[in-house]
Amino acid sequence: MGGRAQLSRVLSGERFLRIEVVFRQHFQLGLETRGISGKEIKQTCSVDCHPAFCQIVRSNSTGLRRCNKERKRSLKIAIETGHSYISLCHAGIVLVCVPVMDKNKALGGMFFGKCLWEPVTRILIEDIKKRLKGICKERKKLVASIRKLPIIHGRQIQRAAEFLFDLLYEVGGLDGRVIRWRRQRSEQQSQIGEFIQERKKLGTDWEYPLQSERELLGKVKIGDRTGAKEILNSILGTILFHNPGELGVLKARLLELLSILSRAAVEGGVDIDVMLERNLAYVDKVMQISNQEDLCAWISTALDEFIELVYTLQDARKVTQISPAINYIDANYDKAVTLTDIAKASHLSVSRLAHVFKEQMGITLVDYLTGVRIERAKQLLLATEQSCTEICFQVGYNNQSYFTRTFKRLVGTTPLQFRNGNLRREKVSTPL
Repeated sequence: MGGRAQLSRVLSGERFLRIEVVFRQHFQLGLETRGISGKEIKQTCSVDCHPAFCQIVRSNSTGLRRCNKERKRSLKIAIETGHSYISLCHAGIVLVCVPVMDKNKALGGMFFGKCLWEPVTRILIEDIKKRLKGICKERKKLVASIRKLPIIHGRQIQRAAEFLFDLLYEVGGLDGRVIRWRRQRSEQQSQIGEFIQERKKLGTDWEYPLQSERELLGKVKIGDRTGAKEILNSILGTILFHNPGELGVLKARLLELLSILSRAAVEGGVDIDVMLERNLAYVDKVMQISNQEDLCAWISTALDEFIELVYTLQDARKVTQISPAINYIDANYDKAVTLTDIAKASHLSVSRLAHVFKEQMGITLVDYLTGVRIERAKQLLLATEQSCTEICFQVGYNNQSYFTRTFKRLVGTTPLQFRNGNLRREKVSTPL
């Protein structure tokens, strides 16, 4: 009762009414609130939170038991992941749970949905009848109630979930930092998992990515948070792929990475005493964390701190000057790009841009452009059946011999050897 009473205090009748009115204006759906135990809190539920279809299902003791079990399951998953949980309930209709938390205390969840993804078909009706076998004997009444359910497509349901999450936490005055942390952790683990699966599928045998570290430092220097986190997740994916379940190895690798980032921060102008003090705190934090997911999420937060430290102490004008050059290269690497074109996009002379770029990024403009082209070529060699000649032209080169020499200089093999070597590894690793 304590948790239920606390949720009732936080989500008063007046606050619930404000949330319900705004949500219904946008999505025409009622709301159902449940405490952390899964029990319904009637004073914070819409009068129509259970449409006719749900009333039929819940009129049967087995149906009601299944509904309550479904709510508890959805609530548990939503709170653990920090995401609104969207699913098909036991009866075959859409159910969404938005977790309600204040700081690190779970209070309950707010449900909506009770709708269909798509228009009613004979197959859909038969599926629902099968799910409710033994629960609902009045088939005509059941079918009529199915046809009255609203139809809301997937994207609209997702938008509704995001909208209700923001609305609930704003009106309820709730502190959503913990749940946002969980959501960030869940999203990061998903990205790392996708990275590992992609590499397994391609059969690429990759070692710890020193090149990725250099790219990460470059992104930190220009304040590119999104790009930096993408590279960080690829580094984490590499470590976890080679050392699955070995938390000690992951901690050791992250301490190495923190050392590299700290050195870059000092080179960028951060006071060394400040950085040493932070490093002690970082090391202590790494040693305290006892699971892989929280450790990965924490290093992502630490990366934000490094970006803030370095970027704010850099000459912001210089960083702003090279950002257009990087954007231009990333968007036009497949064309006949010249230094003049890049300088023009940056509104600088070629010599001035070259100087500032090398100063800020640690590599020349030409080397950066070459790196972008070769990385794209490697992706195409592994993921497509295009010929080496076709790929040569697709990544911005007009001379295959020069492309091959450049590729070999940076990768250590010719493009064809790179493709064949990885394909052989993929065949060997594929079970018969």
